[in-house]
Amino acid sequence: MASSSPTNSAPSAALPTRPGGISAPGIAAVLVTVVLWASAFVGIRAIGPSFSPGSLALGRLAVAAVVLGALVLPQLRKSKVVPRGREWWPILGYGVMWFGGYNVALNAAEHLLDAGTAALLINVNPILVAVMAGFILKEGFPSWLIIGSLVAFGGVALIALGSTPAAGERSTADVAGMLLCLLAAVLAAVSVIIQKPVLRKIPAGQATWFGIVVGAVCCLPFTGQLVSELQAAPMSATLGLVYLGVFPTAIAFTTWAYALSLIDAGKLAATTYLVPGTTILISWLLLSEVPSVWGLVGGVVCLVGVGLTRRRSRAVIRS
Repeated sequence: MASSSPTNSAPSAALPTRPGGISAPGIAAVLVTVVLWASAFVGIRAIGPSFSPGSLALGRLAVAAVVLGALVLPQLRKSKVVPRGREWWPILGYGVMWFGGYNVALNAAEHLLDAGTAALLINVNPILVAVMAGFILKEGFPSWLIIGSLVAFGGVALIALGSTPAAGERSTADVAGMLLCLLAAVLAAVSVIIQKPVLRKIPAGQATWFGIVVGAVCCLPFTGQLVSELQAAPMSATLGLVYLGVFPTAIAFTTWAYALSLIDAGKLAATTYLVPGTTILISWLLLSEVPSVWGLVGGVVCLVGVGLTRRRSRAVIRS
């Protein structure tokens, strides 16, 4: 495969940019990703009673593979540029870990935790990404990224404070849910580091679709469950499954990949600190899960922290 694709890199040079050096389409891609990923936590929580973790992951990925494939396959047939040999290894890696393992773990966690709590626990992910990107991708450790990440994580901690039950009320199910969320966060963080170099060679849509297909194949053992649960599920749950496949998966993972091709992994991952607050607001509106004052304050602090990560540092600490 050619080392670069004109459809992936050449046009970005002419895109209008903001003071922070990010193109306007890049900023739009980040915002779309944050909102749609936040809605996914709520969607999973809403249709969870109708679908088991594995079948939900398979259904979501199958829908996404069909929808995104309709756009990607004509481009592949036209360009005839596909990964070859060892270039498939990182794609298989993030396909198995992110689209397969992450989704199953998160679905299982949300059978045990509310949407807001699951979203905030996943947010150890940006810290893991920033550390690994600093060492592995040689992005270094910009001072404002570190400061902003700490502030944003403080906001996540405030959200957690508002979601934590009183002493003695923490159940075994809660602990299992938290561990599943942490597993999902680790799988996602490693996947981001693996995916970043892939995006230097192939367009975001193709990189996302390949990963989705790999994840769907991993989830094929849940086919029997999915078929039986679709037959029993109410129409609202089935439509929710389709929504998860089209919007938070096909669209949001593609906009994420596009943004990742333009922005350092550590800085981009920091924007996901906005997901818990957005999730809580959506959950409030759709599921009537009323946020606490701590949750609202924490959301504002997360906004401030993410804003700080966008400031330019005079010096960068290199690993």
